Amino acid sequence: MAESAPGSLSEILARYRELTEKLADPDVATNPGRMQLVLKERGQLERRAKLYEELLDLRAEIKDTRELLDDEDMREEAEAEIAQLADREKTLIENLAEELGADVAESATSVIIEVRPGTGGDEAALFAHDLYEMYRRWADLKRYKVEVIVLQKTDLGGLREACFAIKGPGVYRQLMFESGGHRVQRVPSTETQGRVHTSAATVAVLPELEELKVEINEEELKIDTMRASGPGGQKVNKTESAIRITHVPTGIVVKCQDEKSQHKNRARAMRILKGRLNDRMRQERDNARAEQRKGQIGSGDRSQRIRTYNFPQDRCTDHRLDFNLSRLPDIMLGKLDPLIEALREHEKAKRLEALDLKALQGPSRAGGNE
Repeated sequence: MAESAPGSLSEILARYRELTEKLADPDVATNPGRMQLVLKERGQLERRAKLYEELLDLRAEIKDTRELLDDEDMREEAEAEIAQLADREKTLIENLAEELGADVAESATSVIIEVRPGTGGDEAALFAHDLYEMYRRWADLKRYKVEVIVLQKTDLGGLREACFAIKGPGVYRQLMFESGGHRVQRVPSTETQGRVHTSAATVAVLPELEELKVEINEEELKIDTMRASGPGGQKVNKTESAIRITHVPTGIVVKCQDEKSQHKNRARAMRILKGRLNDRMRQERDNARAEQRKGQIGSGDRSQRIRTYNFPQDRCTDHRLDFNLSRLPDIMLGKLDPLIEALREHEKAKRLEALDLKALQGPSRAGGNE
């Protein structure tokens, strides 16, 4: 299992077929460890291998159909069929480009979302709470599971911080573009003269991978215990159940106090820390590929303003696309699919543009043989 990762589509397909054959090898079938490694690598290649295999079969069909063009009785029917096959070929190429440019994290079925208020005082905290509710409602519409990890509210019902997990098929692939600065323009409930205010909040979407590659050395952690603070009366102050974990090498600090048990707060804090460290690793790797991925939506830069919610004009604008949607109340109720689809289509176009697709050009374009 020490082979280097296959690069070209032909290598990916060959390796996938080789691994499929290995599943029937008695030496592999009787060795749980080797079987697990084979299944894992095969699973990582399966989507791309099957798409490419389908593309090759389709092109063989196009080639056979082209041979009917010389028959006058069959020409019209053959031309119509070739046109349909060419449309299928275009879709397959787009799907392959998307898969070839995808990060392994995009397959994650669980994400941790962090929402925090930015500039704007109480109104920013109220907007952060609205964003939290928006994502929670989106998850409900998808029948995804929501798990609240940290939820700290202000006296006015806003958020100091929200950290929650959403679990469901393809959840990261759908929410990966939500990281960034979100801006709101509206008349706050605290405004007495009807003036429109501009406030902000930040969103971070961190994929939870089954096998995080982050190794945390306990000696690099500074762990402090303290009494919980905030709403809740006397109960929150009886014991030192709150946990603050500092990862010394990176300076990342995580604090959890929602649970009465110190043990549970520590477990939640470690989970968030792993997610943040994993996200940092991915960003560092992406920065190393900056030229290759220049202009891509999924850069994960949370300092960038990505979206404005303008309530007086009933308009939601995504600044990466210069894309506007009306019916803002529906969006705040979790109906995000039009935005998500527009972002995914834009990303697909970027990947098609960035990838070298010469290897994908086939007979339906050039008219030659495979």
